[in-house]
Amino acid sequence: MDAVPLMPHAVCWASAPGLIWTMVITNAITFLSYLSISCTLAYLARRTGRVIARDWAWFVIGFALFIIACGSTHLLDVITTWIPIFWVDAAVNVVTATLSAYVAIMLIRRAATIAFSINDYADRLTDTESQRLQMQDSLLAAQKLEDWSRMSATVSHEIRGPLEAIQNLQHLILSTDNLSPEVAAFARTTAQEASRVLDIAQSSLSFIRHTDKLELVDICEALESVRFLINPILLEKRIDFHVEVNGDCIVECYAGETRQVLLNVIRNACESITRTGAKVTVSLHGHSDLVQVIVTDEGSGISPEVLPRIFEFGVTTKGVQGNGMGLWTVRQILTRHGGDVKIESAWGQGTRFDISWPRRPAPTQLRA
Repeated sequence: MDAVPLMPHAVCWASAPGLIWTMVITNAITFLSYLSISCTLAYLARRTGRVIARDWAWFVIGFALFIIACGSTHLLDVITTWIPIFWVDAAVNVVTATLSAYVAIMLIRRAATIAFSINDYADRLTDTESQRLQMQDSLLAAQKLEDWSRMSATVSHEIRGPLEAIQNLQHLILSTDNLSPEVAAFARTTAQEASRVLDIAQSSLSFIRHTDKLELVDICEALESVRFLINPILLEKRIDFHVEVNGDCIVECYAGETRQVLLNVIRNACESITRTGAKVTVSLHGHSDLVQVIVTDEGSGISPEVLPRIFEFGVTTKGVQGNGMGLWTVRQILTRHGGDVKIESAWGQGTRFDISWPRRPAPTQLRA
C-alpha cells in the first residue's frame, strides 16, 4: 500500500485564505515572544551566576530551553502551512514534551523552597521598612539634638554678659559704706548664685563646643564637666558616685567627642539605677600607650537578648525614650580614634563598660 503524501496546512485552509494569514501571523508572534523570553532567562542566569546556586542556574536554563521548544512548535506551524515537514514537527514536539516533563518535575521539587524564599523575601522587605522608619526617627532625634546644642550654646553665651554685670553690681553693693548686715547677706547670696549660673553656662559651652583639630585633653577634666551635667540625675536618684584616678590621663583627641563618649556611657549607667543609694564608679587608669576608662554600675543590667547588639545603630534599652544612637556613637568615635569599648552585663545586677582610649590616634584614622 502506497504511502499517502502529506499536504501542507494551506491546502486544507484554501477555502479560507484569511485563516491562513491569521494562523501564520499569530504563530510567528508567539514564536518571537517565546524566543525573547528564553533569551532573557539565559541572560539572567549568566548575569546572576555569582549569587544563585548552580542547580538553580541549570533550572533556569532548562526552563528557557522548554520555552524556546514551545516556541519552535509555533514556528513549525508557520512552516508547515506551506511545507509539509510534519516529521520534523513531531520530533520538535517530542523534545518539547521531554523538556516540559523535566521542568514540571523540577518545579514540583522546588515548590517548597520557592514558597519559603518568597515569604522570607516579604519578611525582609517588612523588616527593611521598619528599620528605615526607625533610622528616620533616629536621624530626626539627632537633628533635634543638634538644634538644641546650637540653641544652648547661643543661650549660654548670651547670658554671660548680664550675669557678669550682676556680679559687678553686687561687688559695688558690698563695697558700700554703712551697709546693713541683711542687705550684705542678700548681696553675697545673689553673687554666689550668679557665679553658679556662670559655671553652668561655661560648662555647657565647653561641652557643646566641637573643634576639627586634635588637642591634648585631660580625661579627668572632661569627666568633671560630664559630672556637672549629670548632677541632677545623681541628686534625684541619690546615686553614690565615685571617681578613681591612677596615673596620667591626657590623650590627643577631639575634645568634644571625648566628652560625648563619657556622657553617653556614664549617663546610661546612672539611668539604669533603680534603687536609692546604688553605686556608679568611674575608674581612670593611665597606661603608657592608652588611658583606660572603666564605668561600673549597680543598675538593672542589659537583657541577654539585647546585649550582643547593644552597639548597633537603633538598638536601645530605653524603649520609646531612647533613639538607639548613644552607644552606637560611642563605638564609632572610639573606632575613629583607634580605641575600643567592651561591655559586660548581668541582668538585674549591673553593667561594666571598659573603654580603651589611645594616647594618640593612628594617622590613617584621622578625619579628612
